[in-house]
Amino acid sequence: MDHFLRKASFSSGSKSIVRIIAIGAASAGLLYLSNNPDSKATVKLSIPTILREHLAFQGHPSFVSSDHWQIGKFPLFLSRVDPALAGDVAKGAPVAVGDGGKPSCGCLGRDFIANAAAKIAPAVVNLSVQQDLYGFTTVRSMCSGTIIDADGTILTCAHGVVDSQGRQLTTKGKIDVTLQDGRTFEGTVVNSDLHSDIAIVKIKSKTPLPTAKLGSSSKLRPGDWVMAMGTPLSLQNTVTAGIVSCVDRKSSDLGLGGMRREYLQTDCAINAGNSGGPLVNIDGEIVGVNIMKVAAADGLSFSIPIDSVSKIIEHFKMSGRVIRPWLGLKMLDLNELIISQLKERDAKFPEVEKGILVPMVTPGSPADRAGFHPGDVVIEFDGKPVQSIKEIVEIIDDRIGKPLNVVVKRANNEVVKLTVIPEEANPDM
Repeated sequence: MDHFLRKASFSSGSKSIVRIIAIGAASAGLLYLSNNPDSKATVKLSIPTILREHLAFQGHPSFVSSDHWQIGKFPLFLSRVDPALAGDVAKGAPVAVGDGGKPSCGCLGRDFIANAAAKIAPAVVNLSVQQDLYGFTTVRSMCSGTIIDADGTILTCAHGVVDSQGRQLTTKGKIDVTLQDGRTFEGTVVNSDLHSDIAIVKIKSKTPLPTAKLGSSSKLRPGDWVMAMGTPLSLQNTVTAGIVSCVDRKSSDLGLGGMRREYLQTDCAINAGNSGGPLVNIDGEIVGVNIMKVAAADGLSFSIPIDSVSKIIEHFKMSGRVIRPWLGLKMLDLNELIISQLKERDAKFPEVEKGILVPMVTPGSPADRAGFHPGDVVIEFDGKPVQSIKEIVEIIDDRIGKPLNVVVKRANNEVVKLTVIPEEANPDM
């Protein structure tokens, strides 16, 4: 815009030019200036119909409904979608985003959030856990969930439906499941995993049940639009929208101990009761399960990535529980800046461009028995070059009791080959 103002001539038509620029800026329109020396100067402006219908230029009321205006010495050409073409939207005819309807060029229309929410809303349920106490029925906890299979399988959070008593998980009480259409069912917890905070609840219905589609969390990027759906504070059928703030927020970043976990961080508003509800992309697919928020802050909400949830569901189907391998290593992803800093501290640090640093080895662990040392840099795992902890986790998967060949670099660039055999993690860890 500054460039345009510097280049434009503001002699006799300066006020007219300023008016045109002001209209374009106010309407988020598209402005074009033709300054061909062989022809007359013209200005083309594209503005939304809704604003154009309310525009009137002093002394020229008849111009309001025109597509060809004259402002000062500059002819003004307007671009709009003919109302008669509205019926062509369903046929894929391109329309201006500001005029509603289906957007062209992959742009988002004004209803993209409402449309995505409408796809999944019927499958989002409220789970109310009730408890009988001295003959009185009380609501002990409330959470949200999503029907992911027509057989009545509901995906939700573990902390909303089960208690942990030592190594035993027990249902908190009777689970009442309420659908958006008002139908109610009694639910049964069939699987749960407190480490990931994922649970599966089952209901039986003689009539068809709505279902939601699982998407892919690996395709998400910071800045992508998402929606949180559920029943916060007993307010059923609530939708809030926001963006993805971080796609790999580590549990250690949040001060959470135990096994390493990763979360999707969003600024969607979630509250008590949202837990277990779906995080939804603009295609109406589940990309996460809402779990928690930072109580002392706004816009800091966290969800379990659906790709991780899918693996947990597969474990449930195969063995009824989640099997996690354990090596006994504390690991850190390396980048150029960290490597440079480590070299400044110790000239013997190995020459590497990428890799995973091992700052600590648990005594008596599989890694300790394999010969890992603090300060090792893992460069190969099971015969594959690795640059991140995530790659190692994916390679190990659930391969418990199976030898894995590892290559590490040590001080003075010593290359060492090791063989480690993962064990099943202690559930109490």
